[in-house]
This record gives sequence, structure tokens and C-alpha cells, in this order.
Amino acid sequence: MSLAADILARGGVVAIPTETVYGLGADAANPDAVRRVFAIKGRPANHPVIVHLSGVDDLPYWSRQVPRAAYLLAERYWPGPLTLVLERASRVPDAVTGGQDTVAVRAPAHPLTLDLLRRFGGGIAAPSANRFGRVSPTTAEHVRVDLGDEVDLVLDGGPCRIGLESTILALVGARPMLLRPGDIGLEALSAVLGEEIALPASVRIRAPGALAAHYAPRTPLELLSAEALPVRLVQLLDDGRSPACLALGTAPPLPPEVPCLVLPADAAAYGARLYAALRELDGAGADRILAATPPDTPAWLAIKDRLSRAARGSGA
Repeated sequence: MSLAADILARGGVVAIPTETVYGLGADAANPDAVRRVFAIKGRPANHPVIVHLSGVDDLPYWSRQVPRAAYLLAERYWPGPLTLVLERASRVPDAVTGGQDTVAVRAPAHPLTLDLLRRFGGGIAAPSANRFGRVSPTTAEHVRVDLGDEVDLVLDGGPCRIGLESTILALVGARPMLLRPGDIGLEALSAVLGEEIALPASVRIRAPGALAAHYAPRTPLELLSAEALPVRLVQLLDDGRSPACLALGTAPPLPPEVPCLVLPADAAAYGARLYAALRELDGAGADRILAATPPDTPAWLAIKDRLSRAARGSGA
């Protein structure tokens, strides 16, 4: 861990495990180091990154005005999969914020990275450790496959427990605003704050992972209802295509040559396995991935968000 802290202090890049996905980390106070992260990922310079902190006591360093709501939420959910967007302090580099007057911060719930943060003594700017717009990594091996030796060190913390990126909540306007759904849902956030949360359609702040096309496999991805999926599979097979299937709960009737992964009908278990499944099917030699649309319920909101963005961004 001392080696990782030394690399960060020298302006290097370290892939870090979190409970959500692996991040590509650099010293958040070092613009050159952050720009190297952007270069490795191929990430647009105006796209902000999340600064990972050791805990709630670090908030005043990064934000010039920390509202009471931020302390309430951090005390309830940190360390954990909740990112807060706050007014930035003047010391925060533009490279971190994408030139906006806000900064995104969270404390990750992974013992290795929390230990690293304490040893390093600063914030770690860390978007997901993959090429920009592609499927996020949930194991150290995913990082190595995607980025190879461009990263100075990969900390192997095992598979990510949650497997989907954090909930992002903005606390810079009259009402809290959801910028990205995640493991912590709207009802839970509203209960802590005692007020409703504005939905993404009303938000104009640029946020990490909130582009219309994101989280995408290279193989084109289609979302279909459970009823329509087997019909579409037959149609593609009749046309001489090579489809693969991402099923929900149970597998549809399929010829043996069609690759198919069945994910659990439980939202948390599904989310933990989603990105690994997309990566596996992306390497299965198929020319199209058909995925069953998840239920339209609050528990599945983050999963529907990721699959919808993946479908729009796939096949590029």
C-alpha cells in the first residue's frame, strides 16, 4: 500500500478497487496527473471525475460551502456508493471538475482503497478504469485487459461487491437533484433529507457517467421484453446472424450454439454481475447481444439506466 501511495504522490496512476467498480486513480490536487488519467481513458476534458475521500472530515477542503444535507447524507451512507456534487473550493483543479463550479466527491467502501486514502493523505480523482464509454471493470483482470501497462499499478481487491457505479446527487440548487441512479435509491435519500429529489430530466449539470451513450460493449446490444427476446433470436438466426443472449431469471428456449447468460431476478445480484456478463458476451463471437429489459420498479432503476445507455453506445 505504501508503494501505491508513493506512486500517487509522484503523479502516477493507480487502479483502485471500490465496492462499485474499479477506478483509475490519480492525485486530485495534481492537474497533470489527472490529465494523464483522461489520456489513458480517452475521456473528454470537459467530463468531470469523482474525487474519492477518506471520509466526511475531508469535505470542507474540497467544497467552499458544505450544506447540512451533505453532512446528513455522508454520515448515513459514507463510506458507500453515494457521490455528492457540491460547490467547489477554489483550490480544486479544473481538470477534476470539467471546468464547472461544482465538484463530485465520495468515500468508497473498500478497505484497500480507504487504507490507501489515509496513507496518501489527499483526494484521489478516479473515473472507472476502462476506455471511455465502454463497460466498467469489476475485477482487477478487467482493468489489465482494458488498459494493460498504461497503469503504473493495479490494486487487486477482488470482485466489486455492488458492480454498478455510485448514485450521484447534486446539492447545489434549491432542491437535491439526482444526476445518476445507483444502489442508493430515491426513497432512501428522500427519507434522510425529508424532501423530494428532483429527477434527472430537470438536471443540466454535467456528471460522471451520465452521457446518453455509455457503459457499452463493442457488440451491438438490443433491449427487448422477455416475450420478444426469443422471437428476435429466431429472426436473427434465420437471417444467418450470430446472436447472444442476456436473460433475466430464466433462459428462453435456445439452440445450443447461442451463447446465453442468465442473471438473477434479484436486482442487487443482477447488478453485481451485469458488467462481467456484458464483457463475457462481448467476447463470445456474437454479432449482436439481446438483453431482456428489467422490471420497471425503483429497485431496477440503476440497472435500466446502465442497460439503456449501453444499448445506445454499443457497436461503435
